[in-house]
Amino acid sequence: MAEPDLRRRLCAEALGTGMLVAGVVGSGIMAEQLTGDVALALLANTIATGAILAVLISILGPISGGHFNPAVTLVFALRKELSARDGAAYVLCQVGGGILGTLAAHLMFALPLIQASTHVRSGGAQWFSEVVAAFGLVAVILAGIRFERTAVPWLVGLYITAAYWFTASTSFANPAVAISRALTDTFSGIRPIDVPGFITAQIAGALLALALMSWLLRKPDTGDIPINPESQS
Repeated sequence: MAEPDLRRRLCAEALGTGMLVAGVVGSGIMAEQLTGDVALALLANTIATGAILAVLISILGPISGGHFNPAVTLVFALRKELSARDGAAYVLCQVGGGILGTLAAHLMFALPLIQASTHVRSGGAQWFSEVVAAFGLVAVILAGIRFERTAVPWLVGLYITAAYWFTASTSFANPAVAISRALTDTFSGIRPIDVPGFITAQIAGALLALALMSWLLRKPDTGDIPINPESQS
């Protein structure tokens, strides 16, 4: 089966990232409006995020690979499953789509389109949490493709659902999502000044996972396991 052309793949990446961010931001706004219980609001935000991830990877993964995440795209570019040029285009579309997702969420709830978030998310614990979150995400993707390829959408959705609760940062694990969430001063926001620390930690976690899983999943006498980006998140 022929690979979809680059324009379709880029559209899928922008659409998927936009819908993901709209799901994250929108569910956070709805939860905050419906309850003053922070734990309950986080639970609602978590369920919506995990669910939309599983759906988006299932329906758009066959087109673009369903990355929706510059850290994931970097991993597949380093594995030479995606060219540097296409990878850069993926990242631009992911960031652009994510920003549009934030704007869409604000429009749906009649909020100002662009806001500078004031939610403080900084410090060693937060950064280490993002290293762990991104490490786990990439490990799940690579191992999922190796052992349960068809289950990857659900594995990723379930992992992020869990990581919302076992990481202090609530598992952004995605530079495009971090940038997009800096533009909302709602439940899921992050101060713009805190975004570079999150992105650095996310890239570090993804690279650590790539290094470990490339060794761990290597087949004897055959080198690294080939990975098809169209079957991952």
